[in-house]
Amino acid sequence: MADTIYVLNGPNLNLLGLREPEIYGSDTLDDIAGRMEDRAKELDLEIDLRQSNHEGHLIDWLHEAQARGAKAVILNPGGYTHTSIALHDAVKSVTTPVIEVHLSNPHAREDFRHTSYVGRAARGTIAGFGALSYMLALEAAARL
Repeated sequence: MADTIYVLNGPNLNLLGLREPEIYGSDTLDDIAGRMEDRAKELDLEIDLRQSNHEGHLIDWLHEAQARGAKAVILNPGGYTHTSIALHDAVKSVTTPVIEVHLSNPHAREDFRHTSYVGRAARGTIAGFGALSYMLALEAAARL
């Protein structure tokens, strides 16, 4: 059985391709998922991609990833990056490696985006490469 990588997406990422394409690009979450699934097959991995606008779902899914023995979690926490101590604590509480991912570079944006509570607990962060950020995170997860 192939190892599973959870790909968890936070608030407003269901609007990719529509929301501020000058910042987030024109790819939809489904576009990104399709490319990730293709690459995952080549790496003998399975992808479990989910999106929620609710913080508690992301926390529950982090716990589930650990309980089910996932190889890693790729997490784009969206706006929760800069606000959620609960998500930070959830990342810290699981032993499954978590890679934080962002389409844009938060450090090149508004000051309030410069602090990542999730990043302080994650194994690493990949940001600023648009949809390619997810692919780079998948490559990193495969090598953990």
